[in-house]
Amino acid sequence: MDYKKLRLGPGIFSIGLGLVEVAAPGRLARWLGVGGHSAKTVVGLFGARELLAGAMLLRWPAVSTNVWKRVVGDAMDLGALGFVAGATILDVFAARALDEETGRTFPRAERLAAA
Repeated sequence: MDYKKLRLGPGIFSIGLGLVEVAAPGRLARWLGVGGHSAKTVVGLFGARELLAGAMLLRWPAVSTNVWKRVVGDAMDLGALGFVAGATILDVFAARALDEETGRTFPRAERLAAA
């Protein structure tokens, strides 16, 4: 296998993802379910990092250092997603507790209006 060619896929993907994150950080943050100025800033910074990682993967000569830098970036992404996963677990816990308390998964519209 030619491992030097293997870098092309992740490099092109990183540049594409980075362009989306830099061009529309607010829209992407809202699509991911997070909002606010800080989320927009973080998405934009992640995009800049992706662009840099992609450029480093596509440049010549191919060296493992550039791939390891992408691995570190992926670890940062996993950390951010881990935070989201933790928040999701809390949301599920709260929703299930409310289901048990009210006896309903989705309250009827008139009950919501009365609240």
